[in-house]
Amino acid sequence: MTTYSAKVETHDVKERALVIILLGAPGSGKGTQSVEISHSFNLPHISTGDLFRENIKNQTEIGQKVKSYLDKGALVPDELVFDILFARISKADCSKGYILDGFPRTTLQAHKLEDLLSSSVHFAIFNLVVDDSAVIKRLSGRLVCKKCSRVFHKDSTPPKIEGVCDVCGEELYQRSDDNPEVIKERLRVYYEQTKPLEEYYKNKGQLTPINASGSPAEVLKTLKAKIQEMYPIL
Repeated sequence: MTTYSAKVETHDVKERALVIILLGAPGSGKGTQSVEISHSFNLPHISTGDLFRENIKNQTEIGQKVKSYLDKGALVPDELVFDILFARISKADCSKGYILDGFPRTTLQAHKLEDLLSSSVHFAIFNLVVDDSAVIKRLSGRLVCKKCSRVFHKDSTPPKIEGVCDVCGEELYQRSDDNPEVIKERLRVYYEQTKPLEEYYKNKGQLTPINASGSPAEVLKTLKAKIQEMYPIL
């Protein structure tokens, strides 16, 4: 059994790509932390949600299929998810590693991911823990940049100029699935189908819980320290 509570040998890190997986309920901060970790360690941030939205925006055939599930707050079928995901991680910028934001979502996806990648990567798996009331408050006020995907919040982290991204100056928008009713449905789906991943990875000795109830800066500091402890070569 592999455990990530200790450092991985430096020569192993050089030989295999590092895949960081962030688990947690919708609104736990996976997207925000993924972007910051990506900048800190120069690893691509890969969000299946962003890949979905890109395909939806471009009105691809697979994008239309994905949209029909997202609009209901339901999970996208695995075959669609893996098609989109592997098209992305096969690109050259992922050769040294990458961050998976919100994937896998089910134990079946986790099994398949391990079967396909375990011989070529090291997994570092973190669970961002936050209560449901905070999730609903966070998501109902969330604003996302259309260009760079930077996340803001109407109350806690508002942009300097209303409706405009501080980083790239593009327009901010609120996602269609960030309304209270859809959020509640997303949480129901999470507890039913995704939360079992915690037990799955915990039993394998791979899960590192992170208290995500603090400020984004506090959570990032904890995550960076854990990653550097596990993989000092970074």
